[in-house]
Amino acid sequence: MRKAIKGLLIAATVLVLIGVLILVGVMAKNHWDFTSFSSADYETQAYEIHEDFENISIASDTADLQLLPAEDGQCRVAVYAPQAVSCAVSAQDGTLTIETQDTRNWYERIAFSFDASKITVYLPQSDYAALMIEDSTGEITIPKDFSFASIRISADTGSVACDASASGAVQIATDTGNICVENVSAGELTLAVSTGKVEVRSAVCEGTVDVTVSTGRAILADISCKSFRSEGNTGELLMEHVIVAEQILIARSTGDVRLERCDAAELLVTTDTGDVTGTLLSEKVFITQSNTGSVSVPETTTGGKCKITTDTGDIRIAVS
Repeated sequence: MRKAIKGLLIAATVLVLIGVLILVGVMAKNHWDFTSFSSADYETQAYEIHEDFENISIASDTADLQLLPAEDGQCRVAVYAPQAVSCAVSAQDGTLTIETQDTRNWYERIAFSFDASKITVYLPQSDYAALMIEDSTGEITIPKDFSFASIRISADTGSVACDASASGAVQIATDTGNICVENVSAGELTLAVSTGKVEVRSAVCEGTVDVTVSTGRAILADISCKSFRSEGNTGELLMEHVIVAEQILIARSTGDVRLERCDAAELLVTTDTGDVTGTLLSEKVFITQSNTGSVSVPETTTGGKCKITTDTGDIRIAVS
C-alpha cells in the first residue's frame, strides 16, 4: 500500500515538473507576455461627442473609470472591454450619458484574462454641473483638473480616488472598496464604506463632513469644516489637525478614536471598548465617564463642552 502511494506521489511530482517545463517553454516563446494566454477578446470602442453638456452620468458593471482633460478640446469616450459588452454613449438634454451592459451568460464570463475593462472619458472643460457615477467592481479616478456643482459616486467593491472639488455636496459610498479624497473643497462631504478604508487629506468644507465606516479605518488630516460627524462599529478613527467651527460628534463601538491637534466648539465622543486619546488646541469643560477604563484629562473649567463616554476604553486627552 505504501509503495503504491509512493509511486503515485513520484508520478504526480514528475507530471508537475513536466507542466512547469512546458509553461516555461511556452512563456519563453511568447517573450514572457502573459496577456498572450488571455481567452477573452477585448476591443476598444471610441466615441466622439460634439453636443454641449453640463452634466455627466456614468453607469458600469466591472470597468475601471477615469476622467482626463481633453488636450485637443474634443470630448471623447474610450471603452476597452470584451466584445460582448455593449456600451451606449450619448449627449442629450445637457447630460453626457455613458452606460455599459454585460450581456454575456454566466458561462461565457468564465475566461482567463490579464486585461481589465476600462472607461476613459476625455473632457474639454474643467467645470461641470453634476457628476453621477454608479459602478460595481471598477476603480474610479477623478483628478483635480475638474470641479463640479455636485458629485455623487456609488460603488460596490471598487475603490474611489477623488481629487475634484464641488461647490455643493460630494457624496461617495462604497461597500468593500476604499475612498481617498485629497486637496478638495466642498459644500458638504459625505463618505460611507462598509469594510473599506476612508482617507481624507487637505479638505475645506463649508458645511458638514460626515464619515461612516463599519469595520474599516478612517484617516482624516488637515480638514476644516462647520461640523463633523462620524459613526462606525469596529473601525479605527484617526484625526489630525481637524478644525471644526461647531460640533464634533463621534460614535464608535470597538474602534479607537485618536485626536491629534484637533478642535471644535463642542465635542461629543462615545465608544464601547475603544480608547479615546489625543490632543486638543483649546481648553474645554471635560465631562468624562468610563466604566472600567482609566481617565486622564486636564482640570480646565473654561471653554466649550467636551463629553467623552466609554465602556471599557481608556480616555487620555491633553490640551496643547
